[in-house]
This record gives sequence, C-alpha cells and structure tokens, in this order.
Amino acid sequence: MWRRGEVVRPPTGGREETGAAAPAPTGAPGGLRTHAPEPEVIRHMDKGMEFGKSVVFKGELSGSEDLLLEGTVEGKVELRDHVLTIGVHAKIKADVFAKIVIVRGQVVGNITAGEKLDIRDSGSVDGNIVTPVLTIAEGAQLRGSVEMQKKPAAAAQPAPPAKPEPKPVPVLPGGQSPAGPRLGGA
Repeated sequence: MWRRGEVVRPPTGGREETGAAAPAPTGAPGGLRTHAPEPEVIRHMDKGMEFGKSVVFKGELSGSEDLLLEGTVEGKVELRDHVLTIGVHAKIKADVFAKIVIVRGQVVGNITAGEKLDIRDSGSVDGNIVTPVLTIAEGAQLRGSVEMQKKPAAAAQPAPPAKPEPKPVPVLPGGQSPAGPRLGGA
C-alpha cells in the first residue's frame, strides 16, 4: 500500500540497473519530485498491458484487459469492459471506447466511456465526449461537445409493469350495456 508523499519507483527489487542498492527516497523540496500514484494506474502495473513511449500503433486496437498507453496510437481503441489510461506522454488520434477512461496525455478524437471519463491536469481532449460521469481537473483542456447519459445499468433495468387502465363501458338507454343486461339489478 502506498502513502501520500511516497516516491514512486519502478519495480526493480530494491536495486538499480547496476546492481547497487537503490538510494533511499528523498523529500520533494531538495530531491526527487514525489507523486502519489492513482489507484487505476497502480492496477495497470499489476495486471493489464502497457504500451511504452516508443510504441507507435496504427489501426484498430481492442482487448479484454486494462490498458496503459504512453506511446502514439492512430485509429480506434476499444476496451468496452475495461479501464484505459492515456499516459502523460501519449498522443492518441483515435476514437476511444472504454468502460473508464483516464486522460493524462493528448487525445484527438471522440471518447465514449461507459462509466466514467477523467481528464487530469496534464490531459487534453479535442473531440466529442459521451459518458455518464465526467471529471475535469483544473488545467486540463477540452474542446468539443459533452453528452452526459445515465449509466447503462440504470437504463437496462426493466420498468415496472403498467397497470391496465379500466375501459369505460358504454351504457345504453334503459341501463343496459352492449354486453347484455346489468348485473346486480337496478
């Protein structure tokens, strides 16, 4: 578990590439910048796929696991049941479909998020958005339209059955209905 203010280091088993023990974390003022990782990003490091900064992908990208993009993608990205994190270094020119989308880099294209879209302070989106929940951090950029829809779970619930409304029965002169004499005698 991480604590606020803890320095994030890549998993190297406590050693640097040279084999020497990694230096102890230093405070933010004099040394390294501290960063508290986001829970979604931590989850990507444990499971899911990561496209690094040097990766360039053109075409249709789909999958059935969470994905962290740091490189360049052109085309279409579809992860309808999973989390898509667009990293700080990412440059995405694509239409994006995912359950949850976290934007920390640059996106040029439409985004459809089934549950939530989160545009962080370093993120920018140039395109139309469809999502039930939208958060935009101070400093984030957005150019396009936003359509807020109810969550699919609420829309999928069946409506309660409607009660049939009673139909009036016409009464003929003499107290009879077209169906025959009145019951209960008058």
